[in-house]
Amino acid sequence: MKHQTLDQLHAVADVHAEATDLVATRSQRLERWAKLLEQNPDRRLEALTGTEYKSPEIREKMRYNDSPLTVAFEDPIFRAQGLRDDTYGEARRFFELTDWQLHEIVCHCHVGATIRARWAASRVRAAMSERFGFFAWLRGTFMH
Repeated sequence: MKHQTLDQLHAVADVHAEATDLVATRSQRLERWAKLLEQNPDRRLEALTGTEYKSPEIREKMRYNDSPLTVAFEDPIFRAQGLRDDTYGEARRFFELTDWQLHEIVCHCHVGATIRARWAASRVRAAMSERFGFFAWLRGTFMH
């Protein structure tokens, strides 16, 4: 492998300085997702329909064009870190969310067919601050 300076790389590739500052922890990934959503706070995003009623196999594959999950997948840093697509299951894995937490962020039952990006960002931040105590475990066990 040939060593090249950043200036040499700029000549042959689209290099983003922020790509060198990868977000490593769950909290950092969720915070970045919230900030990405807040870049266009009034953007209308598609909500996923009935995530709590789908079988785990169907829920894992759920996706809608232009959903809050799409906003995350559009980010080159998240893709560089291993976000493979904008499905429910992949977002749950990548952001280390429970089904209940992701349901709270993307499901239509809270807001209707579309979600304002600002609202989705607030739900992402709520997932960051939730405590994982006994009652959170109990709710997750019985809800899905």
